[in-house]
Amino acid sequence: MANKQQIPETGTRTTLSPSIKSFLAENPTLHLGGRGDFHSERRHHSDVFGFHALPAEKQAPIGSVRFEGLRGRHGTIPVRLFYPKSFQEGGGLKAPALIYFHGGGYTVGSVDEFENGLRLLAEGANIITIGVEYRLAPEWSFPTQLDEYQDVLSWAQSEEGGKFGIDPDRVLGGGDSAGGNMTAALSLQLLDAQQKGKNSVVMPKPLKAQILLYPEARLPFDTPAATENNSGYYLECDGIFSFADHYLPRRPDTAYPPGHRYVSPGMQSVESLKGLPPTAVFTCGFDPLRDVGIEYASKLQKAGNEVEWRHYADLTHGFLQMAPWSKEAMKATNEVAELVVRLAH
Repeated sequence: MANKQQIPETGTRTTLSPSIKSFLAENPTLHLGGRGDFHSERRHHSDVFGFHALPAEKQAPIGSVRFEGLRGRHGTIPVRLFYPKSFQEGGGLKAPALIYFHGGGYTVGSVDEFENGLRLLAEGANIITIGVEYRLAPEWSFPTQLDEYQDVLSWAQSEEGGKFGIDPDRVLGGGDSAGGNMTAALSLQLLDAQQKGKNSVVMPKPLKAQILLYPEARLPFDTPAATENNSGYYLECDGIFSFADHYLPRRPDTAYPPGHRYVSPGMQSVESLKGLPPTAVFTCGFDPLRDVGIEYASKLQKAGNEVEWRHYADLTHGFLQMAPWSKEAMKATNEVAELVVRLAH
């Protein structure tokens, strides 16, 4: 449903989509946040969702792909740019771009596993999508990932980004799950810097819009979705807390509380969320993160921000990656692209 009325604080579910139910049944050991070692989850996700692992008939077409890298404050950041077929290279025209930070509990995942979805969004929204191979936890903890998000955004908005056809005034940020958290956190960082006059730190310009797919806006301690969808729907709710444990640093590094503004955007007051860029939030009925995503969309709306909310009561966490196996997930992905068009062009 579109947000033309008041957004609620919790959501509902109906009956799990048959195609998603079938996919989960065919991949019974594919979990995010399961009991197994996260290194095994990394490998398993690559084996199932990696673009190289998809049958040719399931691989989304794309105009062209560029593998690049930029120098960040923690080292080289590999990026993969997906250009729609309509993009005219060398014509001097610039296109909007969507920087995408993938999900996976800050711990699992790579651009390989999200390439198919980023191709679909590039073609569907007529936009350049940029998959970022950011440093994963627990090897790299907060705020490393936000530093890299800033670095990529600064690059995309620079003259150097313009050489790749990026319009510096039309750079969006997006992500799913943990990537949605980091996108929301980056927007708060940029808002705070703008309000403080940036001080001595040179910050990128604000995002043109933020695209949040089933975001982990905060930890789901107390929501109906955490009970209804606790286990068996791909994302294991209790495993979310182990991912938070990976993400948050310990002493002797600087320690941050779980409720920190850039760790848990969804815990912040409505008043402190005023002035954020236009936002699209997508939630799923069978997702343990359902209600924290809806709650955040509701807070953004109450703060007076432009918000579009879409809820898929029959889908589960991860529909962007499951689109090759599910017509319902593909339909949802296409609707993401439609909203990106509205916010980018």
